[in-house]
Amino acid sequence: MNDGSVGQVIVEGGAQIVTMLDMNVTHSSFAGLDLLASAVLLLDDALAIRYINAAGENLLAVSGRAVVGKTLGAVCTCSATLQAALDNGLNNNWGYTGQNIDLKRSDGELLNINCTVTPLRPDIAPGVRLLLELQPIQHHLTATREERLIEQQQVSRELIRNLAHEIKNPLGGIRGAAQLLEHELAHLANAPSLKEYTQVIIKEADRLQDLMQRLLTPHRAMLPTTVNIHEILERVRSLLTAEFPGSLSVRRDYDTSLPELVGDREQLIQAVLNIARNAAQAMGGEGEIVLRTRSLRQVTLAKKRYRLALELKVIDNGPGISDEIRERMFYPLVSGREGGSGLGLTIAQNFIQHHHGTINCVSRPGNTVFTLNLPVEQA
Repeated sequence: MNDGSVGQVIVEGGAQIVTMLDMNVTHSSFAGLDLLASAVLLLDDALAIRYINAAGENLLAVSGRAVVGKTLGAVCTCSATLQAALDNGLNNNWGYTGQNIDLKRSDGELLNINCTVTPLRPDIAPGVRLLLELQPIQHHLTATREERLIEQQQVSRELIRNLAHEIKNPLGGIRGAAQLLEHELAHLANAPSLKEYTQVIIKEADRLQDLMQRLLTPHRAMLPTTVNIHEILERVRSLLTAEFPGSLSVRRDYDTSLPELVGDREQLIQAVLNIARNAAQAMGGEGEIVLRTRSLRQVTLAKKRYRLALELKVIDNGPGISDEIRERMFYPLVSGREGGSGLGLTIAQNFIQHHHGTINCVSRPGNTVFTLNLPVEQA
């Protein structure tokens, strides 16, 4: 496809895709479909997959090379409505557009999608009978929600950062005064019992100063270098097994073909460690955590399109995150655990945003999944 046609490709909708197929057949390629944000599958008269674009691979969690030639039913389970639409497309040449259709992936995850079934003329794509376009109905809602949450969290973090600056100076004065008082009390007969009170003041002042420092730490400048995500995960794994020896299992599920990326090694370690440590603490140090990596192609992260990205999932089989906490868990000082500081996920999200990535979570009892998406384009 020449450069002049690319602008016509980045338009979603059945008619535009069919027009693009006309252009692609001339060039004996479907590669232009990879530029679309919606998932597109080309099916033959046996409903076998002849082509799947990058968005389709991401949506169905499959590899194009592995599924081309397989029937659609071997890759996912269609609802009765969608199956009837596909049959009508083959038998009667009927098109179909449906909303809120159920589709189950091969890994068991249930998707709610909008879909379009478009019968194709034989001269458009020889051997291809149907064009199936899939769009997750939550895609636009999620993007809008993420933008709103990021804006709210940025305001919240800036407010807390300013408060931390204001609190640090008085804390230093309180601690210094307590030390001077302790020195003066040393000459009194009941000094040991009184020193206990001054030590409480000093220790609590130190604890608050440490909390203030942790609130300010995420704002340090990045130190980017070329990093291997699996080296980072191995470091996190070793820290977890040392901190929670015994019943905690940390399992690897790596895609070793992933390329290196440019990032701040320490920030990435801290981000993943905070998430995994939260999971381990929620499970009381017992259970299983899975560190899984996969590649993504043609994805949009933080309003920017990337040719290649990595997907990192931190999965645990713990009790899950309650509904009242889930919407606010990335805000500073929000914690669902007794004695928690509520900073771990805030810092993790901040570090991931520094790398132009995204972080989100889905949770139910027995299965909590934090998904981190990071671009690798710069590497």
